[in-house]
Amino acid sequence: MRNTPWNAVSLLLLTTALAACGGNKQAGETPRPALVVHPGGGAEAALSAYAGEVRARRESALSFRVGGNLTRRDVDVGDRVRQGQVLAMLDPGDLTLQAQAAQAQLAAAEADLARARDDRDRFAKLVEQQVVSRSAFDAQVAAFKAAEGQARAARAQMDVARNQAAYSQLRAPRDGVIASRQVEAGQVVAAGQTVFTLAADGGREVAIGLPENRIRQFSPGQAVMVELWNAPDRRWPGSIREISPAADPQTRTYAARVDLPGDAAQAVELGQSARVYVQDNGIKAALKLPLSAVQRGPDGNTSVWVVDPADGKVALRPVRLGPYGETDVPVLAGIKADDWVVAGGGHLLREGQAVTPVDRDNRPVPLRAAVAKR
Repeated sequence: MRNTPWNAVSLLLLTTALAACGGNKQAGETPRPALVVHPGGGAEAALSAYAGEVRARRESALSFRVGGNLTRRDVDVGDRVRQGQVLAMLDPGDLTLQAQAAQAQLAAAEADLARARDDRDRFAKLVEQQVVSRSAFDAQVAAFKAAEGQARAARAQMDVARNQAAYSQLRAPRDGVIASRQVEAGQVVAAGQTVFTLAADGGREVAIGLPENRIRQFSPGQAVMVELWNAPDRRWPGSIREISPAADPQTRTYAARVDLPGDAAQAVELGQSARVYVQDNGIKAALKLPLSAVQRGPDGNTSVWVVDPADGKVALRPVRLGPYGETDVPVLAGIKADDWVVAGGGHLLREGQAVTPVDRDNRPVPLRAAVAKR
């Protein structure tokens, strides 16, 4: 009993020490670093990009109308040609002989026609004198008409042979540039076999492929924006001119052509790579967040961690999302453009926990300064 006062003092000192240790532990808990970002996009998040290639609006596959041995090739890929210019030539030997044979047949037919005409006129005088019968005269008239028909047929055949002889020269149907070449001099080509592809001067378009799961969102005349890969700081307005009614059997996409205005057509070159941006329906002003920022809340709803700039503590906020992309997702409701959202490590946080905001370079983000500026 004599030691009771000392025991009470010892118990009091021990309780105070434990309390002090607990307070120091609570006070010494450091905020966890958290990567924070502002929601990006706005109207930009509602744009879908499709890769394409600049093509001529009118592309012609040039070929000979007759077959033969290609003896001359006067142009190559990239050469500019004029309407009527000779591009290539076949060996005209056989075609020239056919034209000469047709001309000889025409001369023979015209000689027969002249003889039949003379016989008809002579029999006409004899039938008036009743020297020959009427039936003999009718036979001469029929022979004249037959000779006349033979002469017309021979004349048409000669015209065809002359045309075929002229077909040995392949000429440019309009001004443009040679986009591709499929044959070489010395090769035997068939009638209708493609020799060159001509990209005509004038309109320029961007050829793209539209996915089959979203094909109903596109229509001819729909406004788009076109950006060249070598000029990402400028975009030209355009419109969808046509959409293929059937999907490509290999890529399962629908081929589409995007028409470019006059100034853009003058600025682009054939074969350049381009991006076509199309406004998505239903999310015209959506913000976007990285996929790593999306969390599943306790109630099962999709949520994100938002940092309060005043005290640096996080709060779980439910959001409504649009269709997921490869790296980000549109946010239709639940956040504002100036909110600070945790973009990484959200699964390690708890409600009301204090964090140290950092950017992607691991540099501190001064949230209070941002509040003061606003």
